[in-house]
Amino acid sequence: MSDRILVATRKGLFEVERKRKGRWEVSPMGFLGDHVSMVLPGKSSFAALHHGHFGTKLHRSLDDGKHWAEVATPAFPEVAEGTKPDVNPLSGDETPRRVIMIWSLETGGADRQDTLLCGTIPGGLFVSHDNGDSWSLVDSLWEHPLRKEWFGGGAEHPGIHSICVDPRDSNRIAVGVSCGGVWLTEDNLESWSCRADGMWAAYMPPEQKNLPHIQDPHRVVQCVSAPDALWAQHHNGVFRTVDGAASWQEVKDVPPSTFGFAVGVHPEKPDTAWFVPGVSDEHRIPVDGRLVVSRTRDGGKSFDVLTEGLPKERAYDLTFRHALDVDKTGERVVFGSTTGSLWVTENEGDTWTCVSTHLPPIYCTRFG
Repeated sequence: MSDRILVATRKGLFEVERKRKGRWEVSPMGFLGDHVSMVLPGKSSFAALHHGHFGTKLHRSLDDGKHWAEVATPAFPEVAEGTKPDVNPLSGDETPRRVIMIWSLETGGADRQDTLLCGTIPGGLFVSHDNGDSWSLVDSLWEHPLRKEWFGGGAEHPGIHSICVDPRDSNRIAVGVSCGGVWLTEDNLESWSCRADGMWAAYMPPEQKNLPHIQDPHRVVQCVSAPDALWAQHHNGVFRTVDGAASWQEVKDVPPSTFGFAVGVHPEKPDTAWFVPGVSDEHRIPVDGRLVVSRTRDGGKSFDVLTEGLPKERAYDLTFRHALDVDKTGERVVFGSTTGSLWVTENEGDTWTCVSTHLPPIYCTRFG
């Protein structure tokens, strides 16, 4: 089991460690007062900072977070003068040619530790082959004709929030886009196909609701031991695939609600997944003021509503899409909320321990 969790928040990066007698202790790790939108632990650790008007920055640590140094930040290449700008198909606003926020960050695979993949708002995918010293835009996805039909969901512009590298083959990568569906490359970023068949969008006119490239998967995760099994918490439901995203099936009757942002999957049991539901897009709070985690162990046929150790009334916590994580054993799960609360389980969710109730709003949690 992992005894360490990194927590990226609205006002800094924190480290949570399991001490003797099972106590979890929180300590600041860096960037206090800064919005940390994403963190990636590993041999080299990375923290993405969202400075708003002042831009996005990326920092790297080579000593487990003791020291951080700024490295290159993904940036869109300049375009020729007179090039017609992209326009958001819903709002009509021009799509900016700058990185507004780093929304996802992953290594390129176990055999490519110096390769990094980064998803941004607006919907750019970037790759680094030198451990973050330099970046290049993945033109094959950016120039795809359907990319121009992506649009923003909760954010003003579309963004790539999920990157799933197949552990069997690092050339095979799936990305989740809000709103743009799920996209798959099988030839190391050379070409892409949209793989969201079976999803449907309640926010679209009936004749367009099944279009794969306008779907809004809030989060997409992949089972390590069974990589053809992926789960998606969608804007209006939960979906699952067991054929490598060739087709998706809707998982219905998820109690107490099918709305949410976060999903985690067990690394060894593809049928086991966790969700933190909310009322709806319009009312982003727990159902009946009761914070719960919904868990399935049979591929969505049935669910357990987990409550032990969680607030049972007057709870107003929302869990963002990256704020839930599962460790390498699948026994420990962590999730944080917009109210700065953090919970950990060591038995797959049967009971939960509250680690903190006074952190800044939590954007990302990562074991490691």
